[in-house]
Amino acid sequence: MAEAAASVLLLRAGLALLAWPVYLLSFLGIWEPFCRKVFFPFILEKICGLHEKKSKKHKQELFRNLPDFRGPSGELRLLEIGTGSGANFQFYPPGCKVTCTDINPNFQEGLSRNMKKNQHLHYEQFLVAAGEDLRQVPSGSVDAVVCTLVLCSVHSVSSTLREVLRVLRPVCYPTWKLVFAGCCLTRELWKNLEEAKFSELKIQHISVALPWMPIEPHIVGFGVK
Repeated sequence: MAEAAASVLLLRAGLALLAWPVYLLSFLGIWEPFCRKVFFPFILEKICGLHEKKSKKHKQELFRNLPDFRGPSGELRLLEIGTGSGANFQFYPPGCKVTCTDINPNFQEGLSRNMKKNQHLHYEQFLVAAGEDLRQVPSGSVDAVVCTLVLCSVHSVSSTLREVLRVLRPVCYPTWKLVFAGCCLTRELWKNLEEAKFSELKIQHISVALPWMPIEPHIVGFGVK
């Protein structure tokens, strides 16, 4: 125990020694402008390259159902909070209309490069804005909001999520439930089936598109007692 505690203290001392120039520059008011304009955009792009290799399969699975959230017009309007250099563009569906936001406007080089690589998207605007204050985005104007590697650095997670809820387009679920005899489109029925403890359960998520109907996602399968 004593040896482990000593090792931790040595590690902390070593990290503090390595970091002291940063603290000094911060004290002098030099570090933050340099970090925002040069260091952070550079290091984030390098980290994102490695991160994408490790997380690509997860992101493909996460974003594969984005087309299900298209509005009544058939278009998908997407807002990304903390776009950075645009590492997520490759995962968005063709024709998606993207509004980019970031509190740091210094990602131009990487952002322009990824926009050129992903010309299957329509880039509507880039807003310099914090996640907690998206006043430039009208209420109920987007179909989906994406934020990756962002909520760890916003000043207020709860305020950011309030803004997310504000800008998202209202859905017709209450009206649907009234018209269609109590049918609730937001139930995650596969979870109820899993909790029922069938001895064998096979479920597959499929899409059945019907004109002007928000009921494309379906589940099919069977359960054995």
